[in-house]
Amino acid sequence: MWRTVGDPLWQGAWEGPLRGLTVAVKDLFAIKGYRVGAGNPAYLDDARPETTTTAAVTDLLRGGASLRGIARTDEFAYSIAGDNAHYGTPPNGALPGALPGGSSSGPASAVATGQAEIGLATDTAGSIRVPASYQGLWGLRTTHGLVPRQGLLPLAQSFDTIGWLARDSDTLQRVVDWCLSYDGSESTENVLGESDADLPWRFLVPEEVLAAVEPETRVAFDGLLELLGASPDAPSIDSVSIGDLDEYFVPFRTVQGAEAWRNNGEWVTAHPDALGPAVAERFRIASGISSEEEAAARRALEPLADGIRALVGTHVLLMPTVPGPAPMRTAVGERIDTVRTATLRMTTPAALAGLPSLSAPLLTVPSRLGPGPVGVCLTSRAGTDIALVRLARRLADAVAAS
Repeated sequence: MWRTVGDPLWQGAWEGPLRGLTVAVKDLFAIKGYRVGAGNPAYLDDARPETTTTAAVTDLLRGGASLRGIARTDEFAYSIAGDNAHYGTPPNGALPGALPGGSSSGPASAVATGQAEIGLATDTAGSIRVPASYQGLWGLRTTHGLVPRQGLLPLAQSFDTIGWLARDSDTLQRVVDWCLSYDGSESTENVLGESDADLPWRFLVPEEVLAAVEPETRVAFDGLLELLGASPDAPSIDSVSIGDLDEYFVPFRTVQGAEAWRNNGEWVTAHPDALGPAVAERFRIASGISSEEEAAARRALEPLADGIRALVGTHVLLMPTVPGPAPMRTAVGERIDTVRTATLRMTTPAALAGLPSLSAPLLTVPSRLGPGPVGVCLTSRAGTDIALVRLARRLADAVAAS
């Protein structure tokens, strides 16, 4: 799970609200004196040591957290499984023998196994939410553009977002209260005033997402809704149709691929044998996307994004994060591709709308390896990231009290 690890690798401030916490940083962030490896040994060999540290890292250090190490990522962050053809597969700290989830596999595994308290990661199409769900963690994808990405190796800038992973909600709350506040962050471009206001205790459950999950996940999620309905602090919960999930996923994948090729295609072309088979195939497909196809996909995404944003104007979306528990580490080929597609169909609506989205470890679902965690995902309007963490904690408390 580690590319480079220390005790600590970089000491944070001696005082601050994050004092005593350690951080695992995904191997996409610039850290002064270290190279960015992007999950690929050939890329690491070509890289030069960074001359500055990205603000998302320094914010945590200023708050008192220390950098434990640089953690593995799936190659170029272009995967959600958590495996890596060159370095192997980090462990799943919640379900031994299962995939850890990616592309933030290293930070998630470091947090889940107790080797760090905070994972600093990225989410383009689910790369924080998926490993959080697979490993029973709290994981927040922040509002797109809220945390600047200077010093971050991009995959697809239209969707790349920075966020954090933690084992418990209190730690995540401490992180967002510091990193997304005016006092704590030198990097956050804007914090909308409504971040300090509570979100509505009203939820909408997308019908198409529920239809896409595995049967055992549906049973567990329906049970959670029943518990919430019977709790002393019962929220309003309604269902809503958001349309065919492929209408989101297909154009999203096209835009993501076009941007991924622009960002990395020159290097990939110059190193034809450097990538693992699955990521190489994704880049091969991405290389063939025309400008006309990309433009058409962007036009298709606009009304879909507007529709999702309209829904969260008065409610918060509530759904399972992923179709089911983490697949086994031995799963290959068609099985992994099927899970990948099913998962991305669920995670892309929030991503294309640029909204904050949080996975909370509230479900336990049977799997071939035993009971496994599945996250419950909450998605709210832009800029409400701090309030979203508070709302998810309130939801967890309501479930626990019922």
